[in-house]
Amino acid sequence: MECNENSRAKFYCCSCFYTDNIFLEEYKIHVRYISEQQFTKDYQMVLRNLGCVTNEQFKNVTEKIEKEIQRRRLLGQTSTERTAFISEFYKPLHSHVYVLQESYLAPEFLEIVNFSRSEDANVEGLLNLIESLAVPPFFILGAERTYRFPVFTKEFCRNLIEELENFEQSDAPKGRPNTMNNYGILLNELGFDNRFITPLRENYLQPIAMLLYPDCGGDSLDSHKAFVVKYALHQDLDLSYHYDNAEITLNVSLGKAFTEGNLYFGDMRQVPISDSECVEIEHKVTCGLLHRGQQFHGALPITLGQRWNLIVWMRSSSVRNKLCPMCNKTPQLVGEVGFADGFTKDTFLQNAEQRTCSIN
Repeated sequence: MECNENSRAKFYCCSCFYTDNIFLEEYKIHVRYISEQQFTKDYQMVLRNLGCVTNEQFKNVTEKIEKEIQRRRLLGQTSTERTAFISEFYKPLHSHVYVLQESYLAPEFLEIVNFSRSEDANVEGLLNLIESLAVPPFFILGAERTYRFPVFTKEFCRNLIEELENFEQSDAPKGRPNTMNNYGILLNELGFDNRFITPLRENYLQPIAMLLYPDCGGDSLDSHKAFVVKYALHQDLDLSYHYDNAEITLNVSLGKAFTEGNLYFGDMRQVPISDSECVEIEHKVTCGLLHRGQQFHGALPITLGQRWNLIVWMRSSSVRNKLCPMCNKTPQLVGEVGFADGFTKDTFLQNAEQRTCSIN
C-alpha cells in the first residue's frame, strides 16, 4: 500500500471550509453554499431584503460564491506555489525581522511572560500586569475576558511595516488572508512561520494563554494561522462583525499613523447577535488585544492614514477536534498543507496509519 501525502499530514481542515462562512462583501453577510437550489431557498429573500432584487444580481452572487469555493479547493496547491516563488525570487528589505529576537519585544511584555512562566504564576498576579477590559458595560456582556498589553517595540513595528510594504510593491504573488481582507498578507507564505510566529506562540503567548484561557484551549495551543491586514483610504476601511476560526486570537496594532478605526466587541457567538451589545476599544500602536476567537468583534472605519495589524489565530486541536467552531459539527477532515485549520486525527488512528505506511 502506498501512503499518500495527506495521510501523513499532521493538521487538517474541516470539509465545511468548502461550504460554510462565505463572506459576501457587498451585503456584509456570511452564507452557506451546498448547491444553487439550497442557496436559493435559504438566502434569496434575505438577499432581496439587502438590495439584491434582480435575477441578474442574484446570479452574480452565486457566480462569486462558486468562484470562492473553487479558490478554497485549490488553496493548498496555490499557496505552496506562491511560497516557493517568494522563497526563490523575493528579496527582503529587512531580513532580520523574519527571526524572532527578544529585543523586538516590549519590556512590559517580557515582564508579563516571565511572570507567566514562573512557579508562582497565577491569574490574579497576571491581571496586575495586563490591562483587563472588563469594565461596565463590557462586563455585563459576558465578554469580559479581553486584555490589552504592549507586545513589540516601536522600532520593530516600523521595520516590519517597511518589510511588508516592500513585499506589497514587489512582483511576487500574494495570497490574501480571507474574503474579508483584500489587502492583507499571509505570513507563512512570506516565511515567518518557523522562526518567528511559532516561537512567539510557543514560548511567549502560550504561558499567558494557559493562565487566562485554560477552559477554551489556552493550555493546549498547537497550531496557528498568522497574517497581517491593512486598512487605508480607498482600500479596506473597516472589518465587518465576525468571529474567528481560532480558540485564542492576538491582534497587534503595528501602525502607522491613523485616526478612528476603534475595534468593537460583542458577546460570544453562542449568544444571538440581536441580543448582543458592543463596546468600542481603542487599538494602540505596539499593543496587542488578546481575546477568545469565538467572541464577536469588528473594526470601525479609519478616517485618515493607514493601519497595519498583525493577527495570530491560535488553535488547540484537542478542543476543535471535538467540535468544529465554524460548522458546530464533528469535523469531517480533509487534507491540507502546513497547519491547515488546526484539526488532527485521533492519535491512535494516526499512529496506525504511520505503522501501515512503514510496513508497506
